[in-house]
Amino acid sequence: MRFTRFIGIDWSGARGLRHPSIQLAVATIGSAPPQLVPPPGGAWSRLGVLDWLQVQQDDVLVGIDAGLGFAAIPGCDGPARDLWAEIDRVAAADPDLGGHRFIDHRRELFWTGIADGPRALRAHLRVAEQVHAASRAGTPTSNFVLLGAAQVGKATLSAMRLAHRLGWPAWPFDPLPTSGPVILEIYAQAFAAMAGTRGKLRTRAALDGAIAHFGSAPLPGAFPAVFADHIGDAIVTAAGLRAIAAEPRWWAPPAMTRAIAATEGWTFGIA
Repeated sequence: MRFTRFIGIDWSGARGLRHPSIQLAVATIGSAPPQLVPPPGGAWSRLGVLDWLQVQQDDVLVGIDAGLGFAAIPGCDGPARDLWAEIDRVAAADPDLGGHRFIDHRRELFWTGIADGPRALRAHLRVAEQVHAASRAGTPTSNFVLLGAAQVGKATLSAMRLAHRLGWPAWPFDPLPTSGPVILEIYAQAFAAMAGTRGKLRTRAALDGAIAHFGSAPLPGAFPAVFADHIGDAIVTAAGLRAIAAEPRWWAPPAMTRAIAATEGWTFGIA
């Protein structure tokens, strides 16, 4: 394994310029617990994350808890990078890498409520999400569903804008380079499930147990005993990435064809 640092990002597609739900955690080679990256100004903006990532040019593996692809239905069945560019162009006026103008631009794709007809007709799942659902390790939500507390589509749109602006190699859309940074999508709850945890990680005791499964030492004693679940998601992702990145099976899921890799992408940690 060539990566030396592992970054977990819990992401957000919410409106606004500062997002307490965005959290970054970094794990280095070894067993030291991941560390949170303190946000400038008290809370991260999405553009602030982009600026921070752009100076991380070492052998870093970044996992972002948001989609980087849509199901390959008509209108979304071309190369994902072309879609990223279109979203960034159409939503250019949305502040802080938001994607709401693209939603208005392609209303036929998204389900925002009963006015759009039956939810099931637009709740398309990617192959990776179908595999995840079949594993019974979680219940994925379609990136096309934009209503409800569990919706992930708005975060996916902003993550695609981030990936487009960042310009890094992104797995599985690009060949893995022999050095330098790589970004990919993850699902934090999948890492929690690997560690035998159900539900969100909001206490130090629960989070210590989860990261111990990935070979990590416990968090320092000064770490808060209770915290927002976004912090737990970022930390378990960083620890999980460090633990599984050297295992070839995660890089070559059996159901991931070349066409799927180029269009829908995949969630690292699902196989």
